[in-house]
Amino acid sequence: MGETFVVVGGDAAGMSAASKAKRDAPEVDAVVFEKGDWVSYSACGMPYYIEGSVESLSDLVAVDPREFVEERDIDLRLRHEVTGIDPERETVTVRNERGSFDQPYDSLLIATGARATAPPVAGTDLGCVFTLRSLDEARAIREAAERSEANGDAPREPVGPDRKPPEEADPDEDVSAFLRARDPAVVGIVGGGYVGLELADALYERGLEVHLFQRSPHVLGPYADAVAEVVENHLRDRGVRLHLGTPVTGLAGDADVSAVETPDGSVPVDMAILGTGVAPNVELAAEAGVRLGGTGAIATDPYNRTNLDDVYAAGDCAEVQHLITDAPTYVPLALTANRHGRAVGRTVAGRPTKGGGVVGTAVAKVMELEVARTGLTDPDEARDAGFEPVERTITTGSRASYDPGRAPITIHVAADAPTGRLLGASMVGADRVAKRIDTVATALHAGMTLDEVERLDLSYAPPFSPVWDPVLTAAKVLNGALPE
Repeated sequence: MGETFVVVGGDAAGMSAASKAKRDAPEVDAVVFEKGDWVSYSACGMPYYIEGSVESLSDLVAVDPREFVEERDIDLRLRHEVTGIDPERETVTVRNERGSFDQPYDSLLIATGARATAPPVAGTDLGCVFTLRSLDEARAIREAAERSEANGDAPREPVGPDRKPPEEADPDEDVSAFLRARDPAVVGIVGGGYVGLELADALYERGLEVHLFQRSPHVLGPYADAVAEVVENHLRDRGVRLHLGTPVTGLAGDADVSAVETPDGSVPVDMAILGTGVAPNVELAAEAGVRLGGTGAIATDPYNRTNLDDVYAAGDCAEVQHLITDAPTYVPLALTANRHGRAVGRTVAGRPTKGGGVVGTAVAKVMELEVARTGLTDPDEARDAGFEPVERTITTGSRASYDPGRAPITIHVAADAPTGRLLGASMVGADRVAKRIDTVATALHAGMTLDEVERLDLSYAPPFSPVWDPVLTAAKVLNGALPE
């Protein structure tokens, strides 16, 4: 028998690491402990399941647990929670329904992920208040929405504090059954980031009245104001009620939420969803003496090693290196987790592999719009990193002027004034934004200047792009604004 590789957490980073270790070194004994019922699933797909374009929760599971066991020879143990790590004895303490036991390891990967955070206000523990971080939460929200959609033409009771659940609703029942009885019509979403916007889209499509609350003046905080404003106007045009620059001071209700409280007054709701961000699950690691970084996530070196011998960390619980600032950052995204988990698996199998840095590339669908970003787009953040940022925003067409599929695309681009180095971009539009953000991300990985980006030989045909692709046009405009 080879060495024992223990993995704590069975999602993207954990299962990628175990799979790669077994593939490269079949003699490794890979043991994965997952405290829940699901492994290797797409959290990013949950809003689309709620919307209904994804039919079943099982469609979001990338690999069936049986495949890990039967085909990949991984010792996967569901409903097993690791409660402690002893780095001196090189063991982890595991609890399941039958009790606790110790499991020795030669190498250990901490892949405990992240959890949704709630705003520090009263009422977040009320009934019918949700976060979206698990498949079970996605199921509960969808079942509530489906009930509302099915009864869309039926008379509704008044919404608000005076509305009572039907007689047959038992608060001690499971949440899905209770929600089916409650029949929510109005949802309050707290937070205007990716999760909040995607849920606003999904629940609006389901026929609910959607109120979205954002503390700052604009949604999508890391984006340029001009890009955020396009998204906001689109949401308003579709009927979503935006409450911008409006902090939530509390959630009101008796057993269940009935209103979102703000300085401007109360907004009656039937359910509330908190999309105010995530925090890394680091308590287990910290108790074992694993060092945390300045972001609050686990600090690692380029090989995902922690400060403890033979202990690695990857995924949404760990820091990564930002390729532009050259500083640790916290960017909990799926590709990073998969890539770093795979790198740890190769390292454990005997081929030391770096996880690689990030530039913070992300894209989201908001109704008909695609909205994306990469790199440094906040001028204060750029200045803190030692750059002298200069910025420009353009709006142009996504295709040739005579193509019927042409749509406006707004691009905000930033660069370092003394060197001309591209720093980042954010963009929004209804046509091929995701393609174009990847062009910018590639340029950032290569450390390109605006001169170099402007001369990229990008493809052109009228159904796909104007002769000057919008990325080239943005680079050309900003390049002209640089000091001589």
